[in-house]
Amino acid sequence: MAAMLGTLGIAAQTTSPYSMYGYGLLRDGATSTQRQMGGTGYAMRAGRQINAMNPASYAATDSMTFLFDLGADLSLYWRNDNTGRDRDWGGGIDYITMQFPVGNKVGMSLGLLPYSSVGYAFGSDIKNGTTTHQGLGGINQLYVGAAYAPVKQVSVGVNVSYLFGNLVNDTYANASTGQSAVFEQMMEVKDFHFSIGAQYTAQLSRRNSITIGVTYEPGKTLLGKTYVLKYLANSSEEPDTIAPGVVNLKGRFGLASSYGAGIAWDWNNQAHLEVDFTYQPWSKVKYSQIENFNGSRLDDRWRIGVGGSYIPNPRGGYLKRITYRAGGFYNRDYIMVGDNHVCDFGVSVGFGLPAASSRTLVNLGFEYHNRRATPQPMLKEQYFNITLGVNFDQVWFFRNKLR
Repeated sequence: MAAMLGTLGIAAQTTSPYSMYGYGLLRDGATSTQRQMGGTGYAMRAGRQINAMNPASYAATDSMTFLFDLGADLSLYWRNDNTGRDRDWGGGIDYITMQFPVGNKVGMSLGLLPYSSVGYAFGSDIKNGTTTHQGLGGINQLYVGAAYAPVKQVSVGVNVSYLFGNLVNDTYANASTGQSAVFEQMMEVKDFHFSIGAQYTAQLSRRNSITIGVTYEPGKTLLGKTYVLKYLANSSEEPDTIAPGVVNLKGRFGLASSYGAGIAWDWNNQAHLEVDFTYQPWSKVKYSQIENFNGSRLDDRWRIGVGGSYIPNPRGGYLKRITYRAGGFYNRDYIMVGDNHVCDFGVSVGFGLPAASSRTLVNLGFEYHNRRATPQPMLKEQYFNITLGVNFDQVWFFRNKLR
């Protein structure tokens, strides 16, 4: 199964049978900081946090600041279905981003983020044998973005991304006679994508402000290829490509457009409260049937997130300089299982722990998620995530004054 190697990319490993549908479980470009606040960020305009969810935020970067953010997570899963209860775990490196100023009104960012992730393994009995299903991989996005602030209250930005990665879905057919075969569906994605964003801040008073943020990603056909291979166990023969052979994704598979909007209230550089809404019309996207594999039915996705953060005193003692975060979300996913929608909700808390002798933050978070199909619950999943991000905040081209 050499084709399965090297497909995980940078996305942390997922372990959910629901990820076998569509392109897997979608990720929204949230950093560890934003995941601790319910995955919000469209209206987040912070000069010391990287916010790839809305590229317009890059313009808020201080002219002397260079940011580097690295994130990872660890997940423990519980599942319940009609066969009983199961446990699993996953995790790994989640993202790498950086941000820096280019002049007084322009900021730039680049990095590597997960777009979607696939990871599962389960089996079932069939007549005269058993079947096992396994999958892994995901789509990654390597992006570069820039933002411009024509006036202090307004900024606009754009991200240009290169999408790449492999989605691997395997079905093992094990006959009671001892013979077995593996059918492997491989999807290889290589494409470009972009998103645009805007933010407007209204200064209500010296300490209070309201920020509105919006984003848009256009829908498109997807570029790449897909094919199905058949392996015979304990055989030296090369795998066979099942008809119709290699199929181009263009015109047969696509990505939905995405609309995001958020509103945030900020107080005195200490408190931040935000509400976000995401809508993606996946029901309008073409997703073709794969030979010898069940097709995926996609429906419109929407998500709402709420989150906030608070710093008691940015200039006080260590405990008062810790950032306290909390949030929650509800997501009706684009995945459907038969006539059932897949939905999930969760809550999160987190802490921004300042380094002793620098402006670097260690962001430690805890999340609880619950995922199931509806109206028929089918497989019920609960999982607990530990997220860790290190946000390095360094001075950009600083020169010491001579005495």
